[in-house]
Amino acid sequence: MAKKEFQAESKKLMDMMINSIYTNKEIFLRELISNASDAIDKLYYKSLTDPSVGMNKGDFRILLTRDKDNRLLTVSDNGIGMTVEEAQEHLGTIAKSGTDEFFKSLSGDAAKDSQLIGRFGVGFYSAFIVADKVTVYSRSAKAAQNEGVCWESEGLGTYTAERIDRKERGTDIVLHLKADAQKFLDAWVLETAITKYSDHIAVPVYLWKEKTAETPK
Repeated sequence: MAKKEFQAESKKLMDMMINSIYTNKEIFLRELISNASDAIDKLYYKSLTDPSVGMNKGDFRILLTRDKDNRLLTVSDNGIGMTVEEAQEHLGTIAKSGTDEFFKSLSGDAAKDSQLIGRFGVGFYSAFIVADKVTVYSRSAKAAQNEGVCWESEGLGTYTAERIDRKERGTDIVLHLKADAQKFLDAWVLETAITKYSDHIAVPVYLWKEKTAETPK
């Protein structure tokens, strides 16, 4: 499995996130939940005209799961998903014009700058504020079971992307949390953040606890 280089602008942005000027680390949850909601919206609208989707509005959900022993936090959705090519396009590159405008808009004020991330569509990279490795498992709604994708990066300028067998459609983003980000494995921290950032999300956001998935909303 060959490593691929990030687009230069993507690498610059990731370096900024990792060495972050942002003091509000929990914004990564806002961005990943928002991205998951967007993926669900795309599949929901497709389902309105395509019966083969086989899902109703009440079937969609976003789920957060924790693995404290291995320091993993996973954000999952059953939305539109990605192919290998789409993962490389969406996760390995950023539109240059948007990135340039993003950097020009930075003010050095952490609170104000953190608000820019979602506006410019660079929210996925905020995961590297709290994670030293990010693994993405996905399967496009239009792809067969053997056309899933595993995308992975340690945020050091390269990533890998390979085709895998994946039963479920949708996307799992697995964050291998840094030692100083372990608080995001605590249920109450996640509940507070989910409640704060999911008010505008139409789909339920669940937090998997010991035996059940519960929604803090």
